[in-house]
Amino acid sequence: MNIHEYQAKELLAKFGAPVPAGIAALTVEEAVAAVDTLPGPLYVVKAQIHAGGRGKGKFKELGPDAKGGVRLAKSKEEVEAAARDMLGNTLVTIQTGPEGKQVNRLYVTDGADILKEFYLALLVDRGTSRISFVVSTEGGMDIEEVAHNTPEKIHSFSVDPASGFQPHHGRAVAAALNLSGDLAKQAAKVASSLFDAFLGTDAEQIEINPLALCEGDKLYVLDAKVGFDGNALFRHPDVLALRDETEEDPAELEASKYDLAYIKLDGDIGCMVNGAGLAMATMDIIKLNGMFPANFLDVGGGANKEKVTNAFKIILRDPNVKGILVNIFGGIMKCDIIAEGIIAAAKEVNLSVPLVVRLEGTNVNEGKELLANSGLAIVPADDLGDAARKIVAEVKKLG
Repeated sequence: MNIHEYQAKELLAKFGAPVPAGIAALTVEEAVAAVDTLPGPLYVVKAQIHAGGRGKGKFKELGPDAKGGVRLAKSKEEVEAAARDMLGNTLVTIQTGPEGKQVNRLYVTDGADILKEFYLALLVDRGTSRISFVVSTEGGMDIEEVAHNTPEKIHSFSVDPASGFQPHHGRAVAAALNLSGDLAKQAAKVASSLFDAFLGTDAEQIEINPLALCEGDKLYVLDAKVGFDGNALFRHPDVLALRDETEEDPAELEASKYDLAYIKLDGDIGCMVNGAGLAMATMDIIKLNGMFPANFLDVGGGANKEKVTNAFKIILRDPNVKGILVNIFGGIMKCDIIAEGIIAAAKEVNLSVPLVVRLEGTNVNEGKELLANSGLAIVPADDLGDAARKIVAEVKKLG
């Protein structure tokens, strides 16, 4: 689960991170009123969407010469003008795709005289099962670009969970940022506060870009991107309350209500599979046969008839889907139960696209018999390769 920048900053501030003053606004009037509560005389108006690259983004409804989703303002009038441009309009960035995201809220912050920008992030290193710091002097830029062009400017290290964050970790962050004296102490304190926040909220990612050295030799968190482990949210009702469902894909949001792991993709063959590994293999073999998957969908090991029916409905909401491949290995999940769900779903949604089904495992014969006697135009497959070839052939018949 991701949250907005203003929410991330408020959360990190509770753990001691240095965050400039800022006010969230849902209306133009609230944005203008925020000016009276901020020190000034410089303000920053930021569009709040779940995507990076806002400053370089463009609004669909405004001209090509219009400014992006992060703007400086020196008066109430300039704050008002920025707010009117942003609210209700669609911001397209490198991370949103061409469809963009509608801006429904803003963050008006106190301006800062930036002397130097740094990059500081905490991530889960799956190779070591530890929290890792990623540090660079090249803040304010796309870190992927830095990694590609000047990888020597990125430093990383992991923290042993048995000992936790130690003073030497803080010194390592300061050294990577080429900071000394009081600034080194500030950097260590920021790193420690972020580590505490990461553990305290079961975060998956905390990215500060930039961590800025500002006038007065003070370090501030000027932008923050925070994501959380969805499986741990039951422990953090305060974090869960920050969820903004308007920022999520409607199909993915609907899938989460039925405990379905669904991610929309750009292809035209819908997939329904049980098990993440099998789902990945299914998508790969579709691509190997010359077409592209329209989604990742894992119904899990304990799916029932209702879950399968809802999975079908979610797949078919994508207008790009021209065919569906069901690939189920029945272990805990029985193939006849899956077959009943497939039949019920196909009848309920009045299925009009080709459907290829490959079943294997517990009660496979019973499942195949149910499908064969359903009276529906379901194409059976013997194995995964056979299934992929058949669904690609069926879709290509449609032109």
